[in-house]
Order: sequence, then C-alpha cells, then structure tokens
Amino acid sequence: MSKRIPMPIPFGWFQVAYSHDLGAAQSMPLRYFDTDLVLFRTESGEARVLDAYCPHMGAHLGYGIRDQAGGGSMVVGDSIVCPFHGWAYNGEGRCTDVPYANNMPPRIARGEQVIRSWPVRELNQVIFVWYHPQGIEPGFEPETVPEADPENAEWGSLKLHGWDIQTHMQEIGENAVDPAHFLYVHGTQNIPTPEVMEFDGIHRRGRLVSKMATPKGEITGVIANASTGPGQATVRFSGICDTVLMANLTPVDRENSRAFYAFIQKKVDGREPVGGVADAIVKDICRQMSEDQIIWAHKKYFDKPMLCDNDGPFAKFRKWYSQFYAAA
Repeated sequence: MSKRIPMPIPFGWFQVAYSHDLGAAQSMPLRYFDTDLVLFRTESGEARVLDAYCPHMGAHLGYGIRDQAGGGSMVVGDSIVCPFHGWAYNGEGRCTDVPYANNMPPRIARGEQVIRSWPVRELNQVIFVWYHPQGIEPGFEPETVPEADPENAEWGSLKLHGWDIQTHMQEIGENAVDPAHFLYVHGTQNIPTPEVMEFDGIHRRGRLVSKMATPKGEITGVIANASTGPGQATVRFSGICDTVLMANLTPVDRENSRAFYAFIQKKVDGREPVGGVADAIVKDICRQMSEDQIIWAHKKYFDKPMLCDNDGPFAKFRKWYSQFYAAA
C-alpha cells in the first residue's frame, strides 16, 4: 500500500460493464481489483467472469484472433474458447473441451475448477462482480434501481459518462458527507444543508437541501444519495428536473478507480427531456466531477484530519466504510 493512501481494496459488488456492452456469445477483457479478468456472455445470454489467463499456456482469454481480431475470444454455447489452442471453459471455470486431446489432464478429467470464477449479478442494465480478497462468497446483494428498469415507461434511457480517477474509492465516497466542498470546489450558491446522514449496516443514506436561483425564481433543490456497500451509489435530484444518477465506483487497484455514471431522467408527457434544464443538470454534474478529480489526484489521506464543528461526519463515514476491509 502507498504512503499517500494507505487503504486496501474494499470488498463488495462493483460494476464492470453495462449490459449493452456485451452481446450474446461475446467476450471482452477487464482489469479491476488489480487483476486481469475476462467477461463473456454465453449464447443463452448469461454474463460470466473468469480470471483472464488460460491455465494451459497462459493466453489471455479476452483477446480474439482471425475472425475475432479486435474483439474478445470466441464463445461457443456456455464456454469461452482460448484463442491459443482451443481449450474451452465454462462460467464455473471448468474446462469443457480440449479438442485435440486423447486423454484429458487429471484435474479436467475429474471435473475440477481450473480457473477462478467470479460471482456476477446483472440488474439495473449493469453487470456487477463480487470481489473479496479472501475469496469469501457474497455477504449481501446489490440494490435494484426501479428507474433503471428498461420496462419502466416513466423514465428515459441511460445517459452515460465515465472517468478514470487517480485515487482510492474511499476518498471519492467521502464527498457524500462533505457539504462544505460544494461551495468551495464547485462554486454553488451556498453550502447545502444536510437533513439526513444515516449509516445502517451495509447501507448509507444522505439528504442535502439547497436553495437555487433559476430563471423562474428561487427553488429548493434536494439531493438524496444512498449507498449499498462501497461500490453502488444512487443519487436522486429533485426540484428542477427529476434525475436519477447511478454513480457506481469500481477499484482498478489501490490508487485508481473507475467511475460509471448513468443519468436517468423522468419523462415529460411521455417523452425524454432533451436540452434545456435536463441537459444542464447532467453537464453541471460532469463539470463537478472534473473539478473533484483535480483534488483527488493530488490530495493525501490523513487518518486524523483537523476538523471543525461544521464539517461533515467523516468519522462516521470512515467507520461505516471500514467494515468493507477484510481483516488481515
């Protein structure tokens, strides 16, 4: 671990892709959790994740050749096929075919797992993977976001943005309990008033209220944010244009994170809001992310910061977050 940010990678459910990123019988390479992985979708449509390297001769399963060049390796039935020698593996990490072998290696003949398989959940148009440094099975489940259901006719399609951020995930998460930074980093009219700051098991909830000047006069804006574990966050903005933001964070390694931001806005008269206030909200939040990135990339983590009376509940947040660090 580095001296700048001395925390390990937390465990939990983390987004690795959107559902539309991966069609049936397709695969793609990933690198998260300081590990090379391969994501593939079976011909029947199930998303699966394995460690990236074929245990035969070490080829990466996420890079295809010939007809698959420029994409991922071939997927046949429920198995991904190694581009090097054609060995095939299902989503449980068991070898299902060695096409030129007369006698299978003993572990394969016994039906043993030969590649690590990662737990996967697909909901909210998102593919999540469970990470635990000790390989412990999932202890909770990701939350369903009703507005992200493609069958929900009241809400529009996903508007996607993403950032590679040079810091540990906890540093990013602390923004949720730091109302003062909105004024000084983002230039808001005032410091939002925190009405709710709750920590309950694996869940965290907050509600910030702020007065905002608009062409139609001053209105009250509300930001309701909620987290399930360290990787899944949902933010609901109301007051001008109802907007839901799935703000999911995934660790690339200890000092680098990926932010997946998917905005969903409520339809007006059956149509998705386009332009005007709707687009301005998305643009403003993206601007704020670019401002935050400058701070995150260069700040140092202090275990005991010098706080004042009107700072947010950083100690409570850190205690809550610490439950997602595995015991050494």
